[in-house]
Amino acid sequence: MLTDEMLNRLLAAAKSASEQAYCPYSHFRVGAAVLGGTGRIHAGCNIENASFGLTICAERAAMARAITDGETFLQAVVIFTPTPQPTAPCGACRQALNEFGPTMDCVCVCDGHERIVTTLAELLPRAFGPKNLQG
Repeated sequence: MLTDEMLNRLLAAAKSASEQAYCPYSHFRVGAAVLGGTGRIHAGCNIENASFGLTICAERAAMARAITDGETFLQAVVIFTPTPQPTAPCGACRQALNEFGPTMDCVCVCDGHERIVTTLAELLPRAFGPKNLQG
């Protein structure tokens, strides 16, 4: 379970990352921060592309940054959207995050007062992952 201090640090990183979002088409700024197994925080933002299928979500950008920095396990993800209501990760992000932290805490925060506080396992029940490929 995340401490209040760690949650605040992750939220600050996610908010800061959202300010760097490249979203000229949707204008939907998203920032995410993941907590690696080493205790380090890695942030990312959404990066849109005119070929919409090539868009990278903030959650996957943060995850890629963590893996690039040597992480192999993720403990938590915090997602920030400057909206009245929080937004949960899309299905592709849920599946991608599952690879590195199937039991991670997931907190979705917005400018409003609502929050989604859950786990990735609750967001992606019966997930397909590395264990399914082991013989």
